[in-house]
Amino acid sequence: MHVPDGFIDIPTSIGGYAVATGAIAVSLRGARRELNERTAPLAGLVAVFVFAVQMMNFPVAAGTSGHLLGAVLAAVLVGPWTGVLCLSVVLLVQGVVFADGGLTALGINITNMAVIGLGVGYLAFLGLRALLPSNRTGVMVATTVAAFVSVPAAATGFVAFYALGGTSSVPVGTVFAAMGSVHLLIGIGEALITALTVGSVMATRPDLVHGATHLRPPLRLTEPPVSQPTHSVSGPGASVRDATPREASR
Repeated sequence: MHVPDGFIDIPTSIGGYAVATGAIAVSLRGARRELNERTAPLAGLVAVFVFAVQMMNFPVAAGTSGHLLGAVLAAVLVGPWTGVLCLSVVLLVQGVVFADGGLTALGINITNMAVIGLGVGYLAFLGLRALLPSNRTGVMVATTVAAFVSVPAAATGFVAFYALGGTSSVPVGTVFAAMGSVHLLIGIGEALITALTVGSVMATRPDLVHGATHLRPPLRLTEPPVSQPTHSVSGPGASVRDATPREASR
């Protein structure tokens, strides 16, 4: 999934940078509505977690390997706009520090994984969440399926960039068939890891899960009951208690 330098020509890579820059600019504004004092630390933890698990590969087939994409995981936990920023930071650090993905292809990698993968996956999550029961099980099923969908969606984005500016002589149809078959298997691992992670957070702190905000009971502000003052009126031959000032004057 990480596109190296030289695999896509320069004009197409510049186009990828333009899309990625626009998406990050929009996400910076959208993240202001998603982050607060409680969720901001979680966003940092999500970025660190995605970075760590992306460094661990698991074998798939025919000598290939895959790793967690983390797009739906980030979107469900901290919101789609913040998720785009988390994945973009992860991909930037991987490309600059660990040479995992080329710097000229950084815009393409961000577009494929943080924009296309996350966008398609989160839209699938919202659609499934609206159809499924409004409970934790519904959220978990929607998260699992959406995580699976996000991986072939990102792979299809790569094929589109390859069709526009691929420098290899391999036919686009061959690339699409290879990417599709392998990433369908990778999507299974993506779905399992995402479901386990989101499920763990929901079991301990469901109030922090952005995708489960509809499960939180609405906050109701009630005024405390106002107690009536007690008056004691005494005089020659009379004693009146628990009377209002108007009644006591009669």
